[in-house]
Formats: sequence, structure tokens, C-alpha cells
Amino acid sequence: MKQFAITLAAATVLLAAACAAAVKPAKDRKRAPDFSLKDTNGQTVKLSDYKGKVVLLNFWATWCGPCKIEIPWFMEFEQHYKDQGFAVLGVSMDEEGWEVIRPYIERVKVNYRILLGDNVVAAEYGGVDALPTTFMLDRTHRIASINQGLVGKDTYRNEIQQLLGAAQKAGTAGGGAVSAGVVSRAD
Repeated sequence: MKQFAITLAAATVLLAAACAAAVKPAKDRKRAPDFSLKDTNGQTVKLSDYKGKVVLLNFWATWCGPCKIEIPWFMEFEQHYKDQGFAVLGVSMDEEGWEVIRPYIERVKVNYRILLGDNVVAAEYGGVDALPTTFMLDRTHRIASINQGLVGKDTYRNEIQQLLGAAQKAGTAGGGAVSAGVVSRAD
């Protein structure tokens, strides 16, 4: 039984590593669609407002358990990398809108910009039907990677560092992936 548990654990690690998104070579990246969404202050925000920045674009919801795990990581990344040309944008897909989003982000003290998403933007990004879904965008806003579900903090950190030019070895997305916790909401 102990040997089976070790084998199962090894298989889980291999599966997680295989499911982890890797940063695509620049020539294989597609342009991320621009959008116009409202933030918590009612201001219109466009992706193009972040020209020249590496952007972690996270589609999430307040009811999504895996999303709640990632938010503190994204807050840390925002704080650590913001002066290096990096930004986190959270796109909430909560159908109830700001009524549920504002209390949540105030309680958690989210330090990055939160936008209210809609089905149009989700469709433009390939039909975001599982949460969390996170797009890593390079400085020219081309999609460098797509992570669906809960992935490891180190995976995100490595992707950010690579896109900022801080990674020691180009083409390395790094490990630490745990591809689990994809949440779909049935209506």
C-alpha cells in the first residue's frame, strides 16, 4: 500500500507538471483582445492603458475557492514587481456585480485593480468558462501563457520573472504547478 501511495504521488506530480502552462516563444503568441471595463470607482479601464507592462490578467469570482487561494499571491506579485513594469488586473465574473465584489476586495485588502467582467470579454478571451483562468501577457500584450485552475505560486512567479527579463534562463516556465481546483459554475 505504501508503494502505491508513493507511485500515486509521483503520478500526481508528473500530471501537474504536464498540465502547467509554459511561456510560449514570442513568435507563437497571439495578441490579447483589448477591452473596456469598469473598475470599483466606475472608471473605464482598457488593457491598452497598461501599454509596455507585463500583465497578469486573472478571471475570478468571489465564490471561487481556488481564486481565493491565488489572490494573496497576486497581491504579493503586484507589490513586488510593480516598479519593474508589471501589473495585475483582476476581472471578476460575479453575476451579482459590485454588490458582492466590493465587500470582498475591501475585506481582503486587494492591492491591484479589480474590474467587472462580462460575457463579451470572456468570449473574446476564448470563452472563459472555468475559474480561475489567468492570462500572462507580455509587454506587447501578447498572450504568453494561459493557466486554467489553481496552479502553483512558483509557476506564476517564474512566468512573471521570465516576461520581465529577470529569469536566468529564457524558455523556462519553472515548476511548482498544481493543476487542480478548476471551478465551473453551472447556471
